[in-house]
Amino acid sequence: MTSARKILVSSLILAFALGSWAFIFEPGFGHHVEIHSLKIPAWPVSLKKLKIAVLTDLHVGSPYNGLSKLRKIIALTNNEKPDLILLAGDFVIQGVAGGTFVAPEDIAPELRNLSAPLGVFAVLGNHDYWLDGARVTRALENSGIRVLTNKSVKMNFADTQFWLSGFDDSWTGKPDIEGTLQQVTDDSPVIAFTHNPDLFVDIPARVSLTIAGHTHGGQVYIPFIGRPIVPSEYGQRFAVGLIVEDGRNLFVAQGTGTSILPVRFLVPPEITILQFD
Repeated sequence: MTSARKILVSSLILAFALGSWAFIFEPGFGHHVEIHSLKIPAWPVSLKKLKIAVLTDLHVGSPYNGLSKLRKIIALTNNEKPDLILLAGDFVIQGVAGGTFVAPEDIAPELRNLSAPLGVFAVLGNHDYWLDGARVTRALENSGIRVLTNKSVKMNFADTQFWLSGFDDSWTGKPDIEGTLQQVTDDSPVIAFTHNPDLFVDIPARVSLTIAGHTHGGQVYIPFIGRPIVPSEYGQRFAVGLIVEDGRNLFVAQGTGTSILPVRFLVPPEITILQFD
């Protein structure tokens, strides 16, 4: 075999291996639990044992993400024994190669099996609104999951109070940051969550931590290059993980599903667990 032919064959084998990993193995079998420890300035000592599970971009119906996979995700989440579970939107899928539509009325009853002492709360994402925001909200609330659309609720953990605020989606909803925070009636810490992290630019320092999803971590990460496609007005700025700007804290979870193309490369589907140092 000539050197040129060896290079061609090796290149084809490498391309096949990388393609199989990106389109089959990582999106199909890469679901895992990832624990992130956060240092939040002035965070109360009594709240440092708070454990939050974040599930986002479930996109039930996208390839490899049917109801059976959702049940596995729920079981893995419950095994972590979180104190609070936040569902950061995009429960359904609208437009993905190889996907199958799954109705929110079939998804929500499965999510009813999530369990946390402080409860399970949700916000909607752009795909939920593209389908029918009222319909998705109704399905979730009929299954005992409270949807915080521009609402704040007071929580109590270890005899310490904090607020949980849910902001509507910035692409397809009508987020009302000021009105939502006006519902906060004391100086207890505020944890906010929303679907799209782009909203973070308008969230004031009064909020100790903002949690979001939407980006899927770009779905593809290329070493030394970055994430070629991030669905954000700010490029890779809010792509994934902890972002600290001007003393404000944002955490973007990379989610479990896919959209547009069923591909993930070095950005595996993740059940996110947040803990505080």
